[in-house]
Amino acid sequence: MSSLMFYSLAFFLCSCFTLSNGASDPKSIYKSFLQCLPAQSSKPDPSISAIVYSSVANSSSYTAVLQAYIKNRRLNTTSTPKPAIIITPTKVSHVQAAVLCARKLGVQIKIRSGGHDYEGISYISSEKNFVVLDMFNFRTVDVNIANETAVVAAGAQLGELYYRIWEKSKVHGFPAGVCPTVGVGGHLSGGGYGTMLRKYGLSVDHVIDAKLVDVKGRILDRKSMGEDLFWAVRGGGGASFGVILSYTVKLVPVPATNTVFRILRTVAENATDLVYKWQKVVPAMSNNLFIRVLLQPVTVNKQKTARATFIAHFLGDSATLMSEINKIFPELGVKKEDCIEVSWIQSVLYWANFDYNTTAVEILLNRHSDNVNFLKRKSDYVQTPIPKSGLTSIFNKLVELGKIGLVFNSYGGRMNEVPADATPFPHRAGNLFKIQYSVNWNEGDPKLEKTYMNQSRVLYKFMTEYVSKNPRGAFLNYRDLDIGVMKGTGKSGYNSGKVYGEKYFMGNFDRLVKVKTAVDPGNFFRNEQSIPVLPEGKSRKMTTLN
Repeated sequence: MSSLMFYSLAFFLCSCFTLSNGASDPKSIYKSFLQCLPAQSSKPDPSISAIVYSSVANSSSYTAVLQAYIKNRRLNTTSTPKPAIIITPTKVSHVQAAVLCARKLGVQIKIRSGGHDYEGISYISSEKNFVVLDMFNFRTVDVNIANETAVVAAGAQLGELYYRIWEKSKVHGFPAGVCPTVGVGGHLSGGGYGTMLRKYGLSVDHVIDAKLVDVKGRILDRKSMGEDLFWAVRGGGGASFGVILSYTVKLVPVPATNTVFRILRTVAENATDLVYKWQKVVPAMSNNLFIRVLLQPVTVNKQKTARATFIAHFLGDSATLMSEINKIFPELGVKKEDCIEVSWIQSVLYWANFDYNTTAVEILLNRHSDNVNFLKRKSDYVQTPIPKSGLTSIFNKLVELGKIGLVFNSYGGRMNEVPADATPFPHRAGNLFKIQYSVNWNEGDPKLEKTYMNQSRVLYKFMTEYVSKNPRGAFLNYRDLDIGVMKGTGKSGYNSGKVYGEKYFMGNFDRLVKVKTAVDPGNFFRNEQSIPVLPEGKSRKMTTLN
């Protein structure tokens, strides 16, 4: 059963026009929206009824649409809360009408752009009545190489963005995630990063404009929304503030030749010393180099052990990379034959675990190219090197637990240069690397789910002494309901929101609350970990934006 079932949240509904208790079943909500949506359109639109799916009116289509973008099978069970309806807009006026009708009818609206949110809060809810606004039809990508920009709709996926850039230029790219099926709307609004993190920083560092529909149904761009709201939707989570329609991003130059490698070492092959040295190497690495380290329990010759996998992306040729590695990290033992020279788009395929030699680039246009399984994720930041004794303990703990692994993502470079308050994403200078706790499984067994979920929590607790503190940081795009959920309204909602909010946003949390209270004082755009509003008695004069 979904973890969201365990939370009973009561939210303030901003509209005085709400469904009565007797009219809040899915059938009534479906009928109410079919009546309301055309009324909110400036001219007759016969297409509106075709974009609304209901479990009671067109159940097979509803189920297909709902499940199409669920990327975590843990959140796709018979007991998982389901939306009363799903609205799949094909034009901006549909989005505006959906927002206005949800307000009028007093129904919570969840916004889904890709479905990769690890806790599924874009398509499930702890509230009884909710609807899903699924943006998958908004997936145009308009690339302009002359001014090195792209306008990318919120429902487009990263693979589509990469492909459209590659179509126009072989020496341009965009610094975003390695999974091609991630939706742009959520990825960019939550921060977004990839293998060019140390060279170019976060995805949001390259967003130069945005369009959204606000709580009043208005279409706003950077100029009309103002710099405070524009700041908030570049890392603060767009779904707290409105419905993101598109982002305008600045492309970055990439070399014609890139180099990748993958080196595997078990504990018996000196993995502990190598991971320790990697921590020392990260600050000294060229900004062109990114090395991810995977720590996993494995079985070798029927013996349980642990392994470290070093995966690199270098913006340059193999000779330059070898010179760099031999200078700063000769212990890793990288050989010329380990280095693979690729184009930037081939590096995208490589990091997405496709065979870059035999896989057509068009795979990036396949919106369902990923394997969907059960999963749980958590996150941490490391600011001082973990000692060898600590790494030994971590490897031993991984073997003991047996399934869960850790992903270390190297920081530094450009991340040290961007101020912590430049965007809502605060985890910049001072961090050596980010940790993702990762456990996947394929069997739909509740006992296994309980075991693996527990492994994630046990390991998270075990890692406490090695990671950031006061507050212990977390990454919004690695959504984790274990670190807190919004409970109630008013002071209770604010205080519970502050618990997870300061972990995700640290010193930027208060500014996000200020923006939220100014643009959505009724907390219409809300979810289990959204930005709370200031309670009535807590200096609401703060909401006058600069």
